[in-house]
Amino acid sequence: MSDIRDSVNSMIGLLTARSFLFAPGSEDRKLRRALASAADAVIADLEDAVTPTMKTAARQLVAEVYSEGREGPGQRLVRVNAVGTEWHEDDLAMVAGLDVDGVVLPKATAQAAAAVAALLSIPIIAIVETAGGLRGAYEIAASPSVVGLVLGAVDLGVALGLEPRPDGQELLYARSSVVVDSAAAGLRGPIDQVWLDVRDATGLAGDCALGRSLGFRGKACIHPDQVEIVNVAFTPSDRELDRARDVVAAFEQAEREGLGVIALDGEMIDLPVVERARLLIADNERRVLDAD
Repeated sequence: MSDIRDSVNSMIGLLTARSFLFAPGSEDRKLRRALASAADAVIADLEDAVTPTMKTAARQLVAEVYSEGREGPGQRLVRVNAVGTEWHEDDLAMVAGLDVDGVVLPKATAQAAAAVAALLSIPIIAIVETAGGLRGAYEIAASPSVVGLVLGAVDLGVALGLEPRPDGQELLYARSSVVVDSAAAGLRGPIDQVWLDVRDATGLAGDCALGRSLGFRGKACIHPDQVEIVNVAFTPSDRELDRARDVVAAFEQAEREGLGVIALDGEMIDLPVVERARLLIADNERRVLDAD
């Protein structure tokens, strides 16, 4: 029974996680600091953060740290090296022997996600970071075991020749596309790009607000100092929750009176508005349940 409960709680945790904190798999101090942070999910990184000469040592360190038991409340994930690299199979073999909540797949394609799902019976978080990955994001999202997409904007920007803008508009198409494809496949709202300047808290908060407005429901982090800002940005405020509850209550009362559309404080309330409010309330309740 406890195994089933743990599995359910892990899935709830991934569905509601806001902050996904990457930590180099080759650096013991940084990995342990990440695990002790308030991040909803910690990703031990065996890919970009680890040089080729350190891949084996990083794999051994991640296995050692994760085998010591749980630290902190967050979900524990591992980003493996991409399918087709010389390290991928050994990474999967290591992950298969660990108590982890999911695997993060870089350079994701539908074929790669299916191949990983055939070997590991754990959730997959897929990173969309290539032109082909962006074109096939719906197929990736619909792949077995995939529970969420991450926008890998740095690699994608290089592939597409994008020029960074202060307003982030160079990524508008990619962001919106990943949001649409996640929703069409029935997944949680996707996880937004990393904010590279770890000293720029104001810029991070603004980027979180933009991402949330576009439909993202979490953000990748590269430093523990970013976690609190991200968690706050992707958590409904008390005012938002109170308004959502008022909307649902008013609409349900109107339904009992035979009305399909009502006005609340001057705002027209119909079924789509109510469904948005119900989703907000449900997501918050799942997050509270996971925290308990």
